[in-house]
Amino acid sequence: MALCGIFQSLRDKPITQSSRHFIAAAVLLAAVVLLGFAVVSGWTQAMDLRISTDLVLQVGKSDPAFIAFMQGVSWIGGGLPRWIIVIALSALVWHWSGPRCAVALAGASLLSNLASSLLKLGFGVSRPDLIPHLDHQTSFSYPSGHATSAAAVYLMLAWLVPPRWRRAAWSLAGAMIVLNGVSRMMLGVHWASDIAGGTMLGAVFALLGAAFVRRGRAAA
Repeated sequence: MALCGIFQSLRDKPITQSSRHFIAAAVLLAAVVLLGFAVVSGWTQAMDLRISTDLVLQVGKSDPAFIAFMQGVSWIGGGLPRWIIVIALSALVWHWSGPRCAVALAGASLLSNLASSLLKLGFGVSRPDLIPHLDHQTSFSYPSGHATSAAAVYLMLAWLVPPRWRRAAWSLAGAMIVLNGVSRMMLGVHWASDIAGGTMLGAVFALLGAAFVRRGRAAA
């Protein structure tokens, strides 16, 4: 009877928006892990090979200026440029929405990067070798750190900006996620599954950051 009462109270208790964010984040994280096991098992190999072959074939047909543009997109999405952008965006968010929102953006970026690095070591997926890499890489492939960062940072930014800029911010988020993913595949350093896993992983931390902000606002 006591157990039935507990389940009844859980069923009757309304689910808050932040709880929905946590649930969605958990589901996406499970999808990232399951996709990783699928990659390691070779289940995505045919799809990855087909997509990557189609994209890297375009490299030989593309204008050098376009390849340089893709390398530039990849450059700003990783390493020192990534952290400069995160610091600048966190400062803007602090100005717009306060310190908790800035901490959420910076924390989502830092933690998603750490999670990506740990998953890379855990799954140990080799990078594509279809063409000589057009970007220097030393780590494993799954999930893509660039895709993870793009999703975490720009989805958080789109959620945190003032309402009058939200449509533009969502457009920027979509563009940066797509451009980062395509650039990494065209440069021959990631499979499509790496990009999918990284994008989902970044979304996990964007959702957790949003939940963190909502919990703070609810407690205020």
